[in-house]
Amino acid sequence: MLRDSLRFLYYALSSASPAASPSGCKSLSTLLPDYETPGILPPSARIDRTLKPQGQRPWNLWDMWKYPAFAVGKAACLVRDVVAYNIWGPRRRTWGIQMTIINSLMRDVSRHSALADIAMVRMVMGLAGLVPLPADALVTPITFRVRRRNLRGIIQALDAQETGDRELSGEWIVGKKLWQALQSDHRSTNRHVDEESILVQSTSVDGSTERHCSRVVLYIHGGAYCYSSAAAQRMISIPLSKYTDARVFAINYRLAPETQFPGPLHDVVSAYMRLTDDLQVPSENVVVAGDSAGGGLCLALLLYLRDNDYSMPGGAILFSPWVDLTLSCPSWETNAAYDIVPSPGPDAHLHPVVMYLGDGLQRYLTHPYASPLFGRFEGLPPLLIQCGEAEVLRDEIELLAHKASLAGVYVQHEIYEDAVHVFQSFPFLGLVNAAFASCHDFVSFKLSELQDSSPKLLGDVCEARLGDDIDNDNVRVVRGDGMETCTGRRGVQEHMSHESRDGNDYESELIQLDFRSGEGLGACCDLLSADVGGVVAPSGLRRIKSTLPALVVRQPLVTKINGPYPYSRAPPRLGKTHSYPSITSFVDQFTLSSNDRIMTP
Repeated sequence: MLRDSLRFLYYALSSASPAASPSGCKSLSTLLPDYETPGILPPSARIDRTLKPQGQRPWNLWDMWKYPAFAVGKAACLVRDVVAYNIWGPRRRTWGIQMTIINSLMRDVSRHSALADIAMVRMVMGLAGLVPLPADALVTPITFRVRRRNLRGIIQALDAQETGDRELSGEWIVGKKLWQALQSDHRSTNRHVDEESILVQSTSVDGSTERHCSRVVLYIHGGAYCYSSAAAQRMISIPLSKYTDARVFAINYRLAPETQFPGPLHDVVSAYMRLTDDLQVPSENVVVAGDSAGGGLCLALLLYLRDNDYSMPGGAILFSPWVDLTLSCPSWETNAAYDIVPSPGPDAHLHPVVMYLGDGLQRYLTHPYASPLFGRFEGLPPLLIQCGEAEVLRDEIELLAHKASLAGVYVQHEIYEDAVHVFQSFPFLGLVNAAFASCHDFVSFKLSELQDSSPKLLGDVCEARLGDDIDNDNVRVVRGDGMETCTGRRGVQEHMSHESRDGNDYESELIQLDFRSGEGLGACCDLLSADVGGVVAPSGLRRIKSTLPALVVRQPLVTKINGPYPYSRAPPRLGKTHSYPSITSFVDQFTLSSNDRIMTP
């Protein structure tokens, strides 16, 4: 009893915000009306619409003492949390020492934002490139010119300014196994035929059906619209290519504050049009994916394409999407002590929303292309939405899933126990493999089930152009530790040929590990709806197959045991819900904002 009391007292004092009581929780049906009308802020909005962009603060010599003070304070916080972890257990039930350290370093860092500027933050975030990457993949950096496409809607004026001189960059990511299969297919056809000859040939080639039905993923990185890059998010894009067996094109859109809304949306639309128009990838074969702010841009892209009668992609995968720039949902407070995302400060300095919207803050704050939660979702393709139970965006993501399901959109919403924002980028977490395996099932089975004509056969012109874009002298093999082992088409082919002879298939070992008995999904994923009838998908992931009312989690995702936190770690669990257009949404099934559990009324 004494140990329980001390433990409860420690975490209560060290948390940035107290857990919300059940009586303070609001149901989804109560919160959803606040996001029905663009232009009207929810009553709980945490942003001042009068904030204006600020220039870089002048550096003061007398501020030098604040840097060592910040370092000492963080070191003391880290030591305290590590000691508490070893004495009283983790702050969250399933956290290990790695997650404890990361949370300790990131917690309350926004209070010291005055010590940094945008360049310093980008430099620090760029250190993510030093983190060891997943097993080897092939990466091809590319640069392409943005041409005028006579685009409609909100970006019409930006499109009219294009002269064909501006360039955007990105990179293709292809898993080794897929690259070898594509090379085998290329060798089985005459790759030296010019495009005019290809156009008069039959689009069906014997023995190449599997190649021609492949998917292409347009990946949009996160970073609060101000930071990060496609290369920095390879921790997600490389496994995404391997698990979905798809070629991934990651785009580097222009960042704020240098480029403000709707500039980044224009870049994303240009990248999508390049795939569908220039490379002739059928829109049904394209899956858009993104994390955090990139997830918000994914939804903005879908809404823009629908509103302006452009062809829609086959589906979307959203990792912790940021969909409400008003910061109005309760989890911004209730999960602030656990997530790695720092809450923006009260002023405009380094405030991502102010930097992204600039002088258009009042005009665009609730615009559906900036805050997609305020949009209408009718006509959108199927959505796979993954989020962490302990992240500050959890509530707005749940609102997004429920609002989309009300609009008749197929939604597969997954909440991962104790996971933080974009947890898929932390490979040491056991749930990461389960999350990417779910992406595999969604792309390989669910999309095909929902859309009979998806994916379409890729034409030979499309394959030739994709091959020229990916398999050229810029291609390089990126090793698991982030080092480039070889570059150039010839060097890569020799490397892959040598590895094939040695029988080293790291990718197959990685994927097979997830589905072995007692490992991967079986060990790290306890679906709470186990009492509901289900069917085992070909990958081994237990997929719920029932009517929606029966799919709702009937018990807490995390159950209190002798206080707010258990003593030791336990395998994390996954709460999964599905919606179908013909079934009433699960809008009234959940209440929000309990730190240690998801409650049912």
